[in-house]
Amino acid sequence: MLQLGNLTIDTPVVLAPMAGITNAAYRRLCAEQGAGLYVCEMITSRGIVEGDQKSLDMLTFDERETVRSVQLYGVDPVYIGRAVEILCDSYGVAHIDLNFGCPVPKVTRKGGGAALPWKRNLLGAILDAAVKSAGPYGIPVTMKTRIGIDADHQTYLDAGRIAAESGCAAIGLHGRTAAQAYSGQADWTKIAELVEHTSIPVLGNGDIWEAADALRMVEETGCAGVIVGRGCLGRPWLFRDLAIAFAGGEALNLPTLGEVAVVMRRHAELLAELMGEQRGLRDFRKHVPWYLKGFPAGGELRAALGMVDSLARLDELLAELDPVVPFPVAELGAPRGRQGSPRDHIVLPYGWLDDTDGLNTDLADAEIGVSGG
Repeated sequence: MLQLGNLTIDTPVVLAPMAGITNAAYRRLCAEQGAGLYVCEMITSRGIVEGDQKSLDMLTFDERETVRSVQLYGVDPVYIGRAVEILCDSYGVAHIDLNFGCPVPKVTRKGGGAALPWKRNLLGAILDAAVKSAGPYGIPVTMKTRIGIDADHQTYLDAGRIAAESGCAAIGLHGRTAAQAYSGQADWTKIAELVEHTSIPVLGNGDIWEAADALRMVEETGCAGVIVGRGCLGRPWLFRDLAIAFAGGEALNLPTLGEVAVVMRRHAELLAELMGEQRGLRDFRKHVPWYLKGFPAGGELRAALGMVDSLARLDELLAELDPVVPFPVAELGAPRGRQGSPRDHIVLPYGWLDDTDGLNTDLADAEIGVSGG
């Protein structure tokens, strides 16, 4: 089990927030497969406080989602504190995670995401405000971060110390720097170092493609649980495998193409219920290549699935797939989703690395337009 304050998660697995992916439909789909903590897409604190409709619309939860988990982005302690209070008081959340790991340039160039932990005092002030606001409601606050900005500017050990001092329930660490983005291999040794360095639970993140990877990460690093992101793209049944693995059971057979098609249909159905059929099917299209990765499916059929606009049409197309085709074992352990290349230079606000304070830094622009990532 994973203990976050007074919140108990039966399987020590967390679904990582992913922009455009981890909406209420996908979270329910994963929950139907297994067990864990399922976090919604990243939402900006300023958007919540100022009533931005896009941000508020993302605070949609499935009726069976009894444990509501929200990842919050922010750079201002006042906005963060007020947003946490609103989430606890008006949305019935059970867990709040703070994002200090986003590596995309539009965020780091303004001092947000993975850039912010360089400002140790500002990080502490933000965490203090969040924990203080969540305290009266008994809601645990966690944070997620990366190793640092780049190899020469590492922040993860200080972040672990500050998180513990602020009263956070746990810290998640992605074993890459912002400069690495999603390229290369995650450095699990940094996760192990953080476990030794901090007094709060550490959640390991990076390169968990199969259930066996999660068990190996826990064994090698001593982390209290794992965060799964890209590994579940087109494979929500990974949470089933993770639940079985952490319970000490034997892995089930890999799904055939017919069984994958059943999951695809369920995913599309949930999206249609959430967004309406037309919009939901448009959103579903991006998942098709992940579901069919490695399977023999003709180019015309793939193209048609990439243009599907109704559940009826989806049923027609899925019926053309050969249901007995076995899962492509060559895809096991292979990276999924975006990877990209490492960056030689991370764009930061002018003079960002000159000091580690940040309390008097004007970061108002860093809160605009980032809900969802």
